[in-house]
Amino acid sequence: MSETPVLTDRLALARHRDRARANPALFLHEEAMADVQDRLTLVNKTFTAPAIVTPFPDLWRSAFPNAHFASDDDVLDLTEATHDLVVHGMALHWANDPVGQLIQCRRALKPDGLLLVLALGGQTLHELRAALGQAEIEIAGGLSPRVAPMGEIRDLGALLQRAGLALPVADSAVLKTSYATPLHLMHDLRAMGETNAMTARIRTATRKAVLLRAMELYSAAYSDGEGRVSATYEMITLTGWAPDASQPQPLRPGSASQRLADVLNTVETPLND
Repeated sequence: MSETPVLTDRLALARHRDRARANPALFLHEEAMADVQDRLTLVNKTFTAPAIVTPFPDLWRSAFPNAHFASDDDVLDLTEATHDLVVHGMALHWANDPVGQLIQCRRALKPDGLLLVLALGGQTLHELRAALGQAEIEIAGGLSPRVAPMGEIRDLGALLQRAGLALPVADSAVLKTSYATPLHLMHDLRAMGETNAMTARIRTATRKAVLLRAMELYSAAYSDGEGRVSATYEMITLTGWAPDASQPQPLRPGSASQRLADVLNTVETPLND
């Protein structure tokens, strides 16, 4: 049996996050937190035992002061069948085993408990990835891993079913931002704790020529016409429920009591064999 690949250097990631806490720029986490609060107002249920999986508990504690907080470690500090709400906040892209993270969250839920996952999607920082990739090919003659892999909405949505969650839903929102220069974007990523922590990363400093060329390419391709450059963040929200007998169940195939043609008030036309 093949082992799960270790994509993330957790020690490096912890160092980056510790550095970010000194002067954080956590607007993406603030957006995610606001989105969670909005979604919960639409749910006809009161949650009394929430758990939040996040690398920045101090921020999320302002909205969920009575929650249990767990770091997004490979093994989550969650107790089985304890919580009626689990939020996995903006950390799934660093998980070595994303399905395992969702399974652990599902096991921590009571029956009919809600899981909300806020994750960065595949469109995130596509501008930076393109500029760095082209610059590295031009200057160094090859590519190195620089941006953590982030899933597409269809792939991430499928993880909910693999994790055994009921009534799975996935949706996406694209957040467009702008910066004075690409270097300001990189400073923000550092202040988010989102700099390169991939296990396969090059351990030496990026060559100055590569960075300068990447800045040129970025500014040329993604300027907004006002002297600033644009950057994209895609926020994917996954929603699933711990299975429970009270939830709506799909009908057994062939059990319909009325023909669809009758409901639509139309004539059914048989297909030729």
